[in-house]
Amino acid sequence: MREVVQNDKSRASRRVSRTPRATAVLAVAVAVAALAAGCAQGDDQGVRGAAGQQAPPARAVDGAAKAREARTALAAAAKRWKLDKVPLTAPAPPAKKPEIEAREGFEVDGQESDDLPPVFTTVPTKEKIVFLTIDDGAEKDPAFLKMMSELKIPYTVFLTDEEIKDDYGYFKKMQARGITLNNHTLSHPYLPGLSYEDQKREICGMQDVMEKHYGKRPVLFRPPYGNYNRDTLRAAKSCGIEYAPIWSEEVYVDHWEYREWDQDLHPGDIVLTHFRGTDDWDGTMTDMVRRFLDRITADGYAVARLEDYL
Repeated sequence: MREVVQNDKSRASRRVSRTPRATAVLAVAVAVAALAAGCAQGDDQGVRGAAGQQAPPARAVDGAAKAREARTALAAAAKRWKLDKVPLTAPAPPAKKPEIEAREGFEVDGQESDDLPPVFTTVPTKEKIVFLTIDDGAEKDPAFLKMMSELKIPYTVFLTDEEIKDDYGYFKKMQARGITLNNHTLSHPYLPGLSYEDQKREICGMQDVMEKHYGKRPVLFRPPYGNYNRDTLRAAKSCGIEYAPIWSEEVYVDHWEYREWDQDLHPGDIVLTHFRGTDDWDGTMTDMVRRFLDRITADGYAVARLEDYL
């Protein structure tokens, strides 16, 4: 077989050298064959663009299309909920978590030696983000769940059993949307006025409630009113608590309140609000969220998920 192939090539070579017209025919045939080979290769490897450029993979095109759809849906949701602007999207969580320490002046005796949960009001970051946290659970507004879900706004809640026991299911829906449910005691007492054992009962008792109804024992705890003492943090630690965030700002339906002297937002600030409605406010939960988002968006801030930084 090898000899036959060589002989065919030899004869073709002799014919080409004697006939110029044959040379042209052969060139056309070679070009057609090359074109066919290129088309076949394109079928195997994906469509190619001009000048040898390969088109982006279908997966990348799909990803870009989905991103456009998400932006369009978010803009529509912002309009539907009557926001001034589309909320900004928080950057990706840090690969390395910031070190969380007790805020200066918020420590208790034995804070470091006993490795007690730190009380803090701000997460160390240079990003223009804030963290929305909501306390107690008294108001159970279905529109709030819908609004936050459609706008893709993360938040963290601290629940009190006395306020949620009439409808544990409402917060189960919240949990199903990826919201973390945390500990705010059984009955919302002034903890420093209680003995160590009573404080422990309030905190550990709520851990039991959370595990029973939501399948998890939280690692975040917020003392009612932001008041605590050494026994509070000792009791919290004994119940499995690792962090005790409080807040830098508090937002209501009609105004803000600030902890810092400059009365302003700062990167990493924790913002507090409550589950309240028209019985307590001159407005609804969705009115409060609108006020909150309009303010932070105007100042160039996005809402991030607190748990991603702890």
